Amino acid sequence: MRAISSLALALAALAGPAFAAPSGTITVYTSQPQDQMAQVVEAFNKDYPEVKVEIFRSGTTELMSKLQAEFAAGSTPADIVLLADEAAMTQLKTDGRLQPYADAPVAEIPANLVDPDKTFFGTKLLTTGIVYNTDLVKEAPKSWTDLKAADKAKSLIMPSPLYSGAAVIHVGTIVQQPEFGWGYYEDLAAHGAVAGQGNGTVIEAVARGEKAYGIIVEYMAMNAKAKGSPVDFVWPEDGVSTITQPVAIVKGTDNEEGARAFVDWQLGKSAQEQSVEQGYFPILKGMERPAGYPDPETLKVLPVDVPKLIAEDTANKEKFSDLFGG
Repeated sequence: MRAISSLALALAALAGPAFAAPSGTITVYTSQPQDQMAQVVEAFNKDYPEVKVEIFRSGTTELMSKLQAEFAAGSTPADIVLLADEAAMTQLKTDGRLQPYADAPVAEIPANLVDPDKTFFGTKLLTTGIVYNTDLVKEAPKSWTDLKAADKAKSLIMPSPLYSGAAVIHVGTIVQQPEFGWGYYEDLAAHGAVAGQGNGTVIEAVARGEKAYGIIVEYMAMNAKAKGSPVDFVWPEDGVSTITQPVAIVKGTDNEEGARAFVDWQLGKSAQEQSVEQGYFPILKGMERPAGYPDPETLKVLPVDVPKLIAEDTANKEKFSDLFGG
């Protein structure tokens, strides 16, 4: 009996780690709002209670600067990056900073949200459109072109690509459209439009009535509306820019199992149900979108050349800064 018991214990010791649940600590660098990330961690820990999640939250542009400085110094504490946009992730991939995850559970994820080399994976669909103050605006704008009118532009605020990843994508997308280009932003600036920092500064200014109009990601406007703020949101008929808040594992992570668990969870049903509750379009087929949101298939999505956007990123930010400050 003793020999059999000893053998069983030895086999269990050998087999144990292969079947052990993920554990330890992971550090997530993210641009998602802090209150939402607290909810994310709470829900994730219901499925993975042995994984402690530490969060560092900032705007995508500032996060990228922090990461670049840490990489230059030799290492980063980040195990996971959950950033606003594909362009930032593509840059990290190009720099060799992401760990491929070939076995990621992507069977139910639209193929266009999955990096071909499986280094990053879209987790949501976010669109940028127009928020307006319903106490100040009697007739809602229908298009980006409507905002060029002098009476609207002088009361318009937008996020800056110097702070916001969504703004990087939106500005880069708009200036690539032949019908807009930089002339669109030059017209807005000439009529008094201003830039804040992130999208949060936009919804605050419009909800308080400091500005009548704003350019913003939809969930911030729709969530504020649901909470009683005097705002509403328009998906412009001339098209929306989109981001997908991709998630990725940082190369060199010291807790790959914990990091994989976080990616698995982000791509699964529990996270997608939570995303809908937080005001995001889900990415899994067959899931209900948030109340009041249109069928995303009915939206006109503006095309964007991501490699070109990345190549022109510095020039775009400099041009934007020349027009709006920052």
